[in-house]
Amino acid sequence: MGELAISNQSETIASESVQRALEVAVGAGADAAEAAASFETGLSVTARQREVESLEFQNDRGFSITVYKDQRKGSASTSDLSPDAIAAAVSKAMYIASQTEADEYAGLADPSRMASSFPDLELDHAWEITADAASEMAVQIEAAALGVDDRIKNSEGASVATQRGLSVYGNTHGFLGTQRRSAHSRSCAVVAQDAQGMERDYHYTAARNPGRLVAGVEVGREAGRRAVNRLSPVKIETRDAPILFRADRAGGLIGHLLGAIAGGAQYRKASY
Repeated sequence: MGELAISNQSETIASESVQRALEVAVGAGADAAEAAASFETGLSVTARQREVESLEFQNDRGFSITVYKDQRKGSASTSDLSPDAIAAAVSKAMYIASQTEADEYAGLADPSRMASSFPDLELDHAWEITADAASEMAVQIEAAALGVDDRIKNSEGASVATQRGLSVYGNTHGFLGTQRRSAHSRSCAVVAQDAQGMERDYHYTAARNPGRLVAGVEVGREAGRRAVNRLSPVKIETRDAPILFRADRAGGLIGHLLGAIAGGAQYRKASY
């Protein structure tokens, strides 16, 4: 297996499935509806104790439909994109909508807010890597981590993963959009031990473009260094002090902030 790819035929199937579902929903009496279909393909390898522990291939598809009727909302999903399965999903969504409470905010965004141009955001980049090459890379990453220091006594494994996806979204405002995307990563986690106990740490690199990934050996070495640096921690006295967050931790904090101020969280009063 070399480069993962999702065919143009899959895109056609996804688009036709979305349009068919919207037609069925309107025919069933929905005031508005939105649907999405997706295809995912991927490869993931994990090595542990210098041997390949798992090798997984992914080839998934999915479909979801949301209908709006009298300010009520119902959703259903399926992994079967056949006409009968899509019709059944629409029927289930309509039934669910009939059983829910009315919500004055339920519905699609105003038609004027629908996108009309689609710039290339360069979200999809192929990684021409075989299962054998990914397996060898995972073993090398873990070996690099284990070789950092004699105090690294165990490993939780090293992983190499690549994924490509296709999503088609459409609604009854006439909008239909397609997005292709990719995600690639290398990671490693090890355990270090000294007289005071054991400490675990990890490192990873992730990117849409495989050319932007940190070298696998460096990922392993950094995981090993981080685990060793956590050994024999020392307490400090209570004090006021500046705090410097590691880059990966800082990104997580920003993610939590964005989640808290998102419109959905505000509407549900689920922000912090």
